[in-house]
Amino acid sequence: MGCQMNEYDSDHVGRLLQAEDFKPSEDPSKADLILINTCTVRDKAEQKAYSLLGRMMGLKKRSPDLLIGVMGCIAQQKGSALFERFPGLDFVIGTKELETVPRILEKLAREGGRVVAADLTKPSVFPDTSPDYFKNRVKSFVTIMEGCNNFCSYCIVPYVRGREVSRPPEEIIKETKKLVEQGVKEVTLLGQNVNSYRSGGSQAEGGFSSLLRKLNKIEGLLRIRFTTSHPKDLSDDLIHCFKDLDKLCAHIHLPLQSGSNHVLNSMKRGYSEEHYLDLVEKLRRVDQDVAITSDIIVGFPGETERDFELTLGVIKKIEFDNIYSFKYSDREGTLASAMEPKVPFQDRATRLQTLQNLQKGITLNKNRKLVGQRIEVLVEGRSKRGNELTGRTGSNKVVNFDCESELLGDLVKVRINNAYPNSLKGEFVY
Repeated sequence: MGCQMNEYDSDHVGRLLQAEDFKPSEDPSKADLILINTCTVRDKAEQKAYSLLGRMMGLKKRSPDLLIGVMGCIAQQKGSALFERFPGLDFVIGTKELETVPRILEKLAREGGRVVAADLTKPSVFPDTSPDYFKNRVKSFVTIMEGCNNFCSYCIVPYVRGREVSRPPEEIIKETKKLVEQGVKEVTLLGQNVNSYRSGGSQAEGGFSSLLRKLNKIEGLLRIRFTTSHPKDLSDDLIHCFKDLDKLCAHIHLPLQSGSNHVLNSMKRGYSEEHYLDLVEKLRRVDQDVAITSDIIVGFPGETERDFELTLGVIKKIEFDNIYSFKYSDREGTLASAMEPKVPFQDRATRLQTLQNLQKGITLNKNRKLVGQRIEVLVEGRSKRGNELTGRTGSNKVVNFDCESELLGDLVKVRINNAYPNSLKGEFVY
């Protein structure tokens, strides 16, 4: 559940378990071990995790030998308190202790009982890529840094992921090369704020732009993406990478959160609406076709109708390619949880629907402008329907198209014939 970093962490644990001769099961009822990777960035994600845990406890009653563990941000935040809520739970793994999973399983097999490993001060140990774990995958994530130093007033991440720590560039390059050897064509670099990546020396020598330039030289790697960028420290050097680096996809996810300076100040975001608009102008000056996506929170404490209208105005002005939008929810321990006045739930729901309807129209109009064009697509496999291939453009738009060949992992040209809010439909050209 949750962000791409959780997906990376799940693969990390998957590799550790594979080395211990575990094999994946698609059916939880047939598994010997169930490990749930959780997210607590919003209340909805937290409740979803608890609901799944409750269902898995039902399996435990029928199969007492089944082991059930929880990892991720809820595990880090709640720790042993999860045992009280879920008596059948066997172990809890925090965000910095993934490497301990095999040892914990040995301990449980030998002694029984319950185990909590949630020391946030421990340095993370990153995985050595297994020789065949990523075979038949076209894309993969690579975590380049962990933690966050920004402490936005609404955000729980610094409390469950710790302070910013960057991985050495040589370690990232080694991992990426091993992924490419297994057939991976595209990597997405992950960090709570990749813009603040730094590995010794000056920002120019050891910063994120420098890392991108090194990765761009890896033979066999076709595409590079990254997420997430914080607007307050998006540098001109990084912006120019979209022009200078041929493997860097023309897409940036740049969370705005609000178009109101009053709300941005309350959120402790560290930038203004004017500064954000200036960044968008710089990005489009470097590459007029760069796709810009964003995050928006509606109903932040103290947000007025006027504040919300300002957000809608920025959305209309920028015309994002897409937006991930959410109703504000209190997160325990954050500054915003104590802020007043709270926006009534129904007002938050109404604002969210209004914003999403606006963005849906903008996204559809932008997609329709691509009809008739030939666009390069990285083929990721069969679509959900199974009778088409699917892939993504460099701007991160999903394209489904007819083709008799598999072409998995190939960059191909597709003529766009139809546009929808969430995808494009085309035909293979070459």
